Amino acid sequence: MANKVVHLPVLDFGATLRKDNWWIGPAITFVILMGFICYATFRAFENDYYRVGPYLSPFYSPLIPTAGWGIPFLSPAMLILPGPAGFRLTCYYYRKAYYRAFAMDPPACAVGEGGRHDNYNGETKLLIFQNLHRFALYVALGFLVILWHDVYKALWFRDPYGTEASFGVGVGTLVLALNTALLTGYTFSCHSLRHLIGGSVDSYSTAPFGQLRHALWRGVSRLNQNHMFFAWTSLFAVALADLYVRMVSLRVIQDVRIL
Repeated sequence: MANKVVHLPVLDFGATLRKDNWWIGPAITFVILMGFICYATFRAFENDYYRVGPYLSPFYSPLIPTAGWGIPFLSPAMLILPGPAGFRLTCYYYRKAYYRAFAMDPPACAVGEGGRHDNYNGETKLLIFQNLHRFALYVALGFLVILWHDVYKALWFRDPYGTEASFGVGVGTLVLALNTALLTGYTFSCHSLRHLIGGSVDSYSTAPFGQLRHALWRGVSRLNQNHMFFAWTSLFAVALADLYVRMVSLRVIQDVRIL
């Protein structure tokens, strides 16, 4: 029997036969991402309470002195945040999240889009910047080096006179370390890094450094399976780390020394 092509009808926007609450996921995503964007924007303009003791907020790292530049409202965070923000904005996983949550394109699987794809042109024009993800990866890797250096500096507490530093661990140290560890997981589980290490290879046994590349590719592939987990947890962690430094700086809470 010959195969018969069945053309499905174009559903009106939001029309679906699904019985579950498909809109909850995009709605939660919208609230979380908007909340993060608003908080990060507020902190970038606040330009204060980003450093206390050995702790430096990840929003302000590396700390670039902008006070003498003569540009009103310019803060170090404004120079820094576009780097990691570009990495997330072009991330293959986050595209799915904000396509659904912000553009409703598509709203969800098996939910009508109202025929909006008739003029779909792919990732061109306004969305062509998303193809820069592989380059944003290098920026993200550079920030990881800086943030791990901040974690190291968070292990050294100066005396009340600021003359000598001694080794120690505070709650802030753990907060900054957890944030950087999750950001490392997010970056090292990146699809572009996986391709960078293992892509364009026909045979690992004959390729230069083939065995090493294969081992690294397998490791990144295992992390890649949890890319969504690292994407969300690292987003919460970086906001939490900044909030912790801000609260300690304002003396709303007190940092506790563990060691």
